[in-house]
Amino acid sequence: VGVGKGAQNGILIKNAEAIERAEKVTHLITDKTGTLTEGKPSVVDAQTPDGVETGDLLRLAAAVESQSEHPLARAVVDKAKEEGLELPDITDFESTTGGGVQARVDGKMIRIGKRGFLEAENINIPDALTKEAERLQGEAKTVIWAGRDDQLLGLIAIADPIKKTSKEAIESLHGMGITVVMCTGDNPRTAKAVAKELGIDEVHAEVSPEDKQRIVNELKTKGYRVAMAGDGINDAPALAAADVGIAMGTGTDVASESAGLTLVKGDLRGIVGGLLLSRAVMRNIRQNLFFAFIYNGVGIPIAAGVLYPFF
Repeated sequence: VGVGKGAQNGILIKNAEAIERAEKVTHLITDKTGTLTEGKPSVVDAQTPDGVETGDLLRLAAAVESQSEHPLARAVVDKAKEEGLELPDITDFESTTGGGVQARVDGKMIRIGKRGFLEAENINIPDALTKEAERLQGEAKTVIWAGRDDQLLGLIAIADPIKKTSKEAIESLHGMGITVVMCTGDNPRTAKAVAKELGIDEVHAEVSPEDKQRIVNELKTKGYRVAMAGDGINDAPALAAADVGIAMGTGTDVASESAGLTLVKGDLRGIVGGLLLSRAVMRNIRQNLFFAFIYNGVGIPIAAGVLYPFF
């Protein structure tokens, strides 16, 4: 009945064990992009150092990002198309998980990604752009950097609106006594700005898929019951390691395959519904067991004739 009720409310439950475990959850770890946010990022700003045209930055960045499946990559490609820019051909595309992407354009290596990804290749970032990046990150925007060989091309700021339902859902989770932890590959400033707006208890930024899995295991080692909510390939190891994996239905098949619960609508309120459903199902099971034992405890002796001497 619980599994059927879940399906009616857009919560797909893989097995009975997922319902049992969900009842005891104390901590919810959640990704940011596509889970707390809409997952529909768009480019809102692009800034370059002296001598670099904004069009060149977007054109080269979009050419490389066109081979990536990351939501932020799609935002860059969409912006370039919107500007009517023609994308050059690329070769030797390579993706570094948790770092960025790179490819050759006209024989030169174009790198797009986190600041550290570019700085590792001795690309210098001037103070003026650093300050601009910090300002944008403080406004909950994600900043990605682009470079050509050892030259900085500039920064691209991307905004991904927070889902209107996220704050309500987190308040409900707090009301259930659950600690909410955000783990994201995004930078600390952007992550903290989102966490502050939503009232999230704990933030881990610039984390890799392995880090997410490690954080899940650390909490479990401390005796907590952990649920992990995510929507991407990067979340799959943590979803599998958690006591309860919760996949957002708007995400990848890999995430859904690794999770015990899948939310069809990808709405964080579905997590609240799933956990409440679990508690109701387990309460009902205990009530049924109690009455079954009482009934049999009284009924079997009567059937065996315990009242015979009196009647």
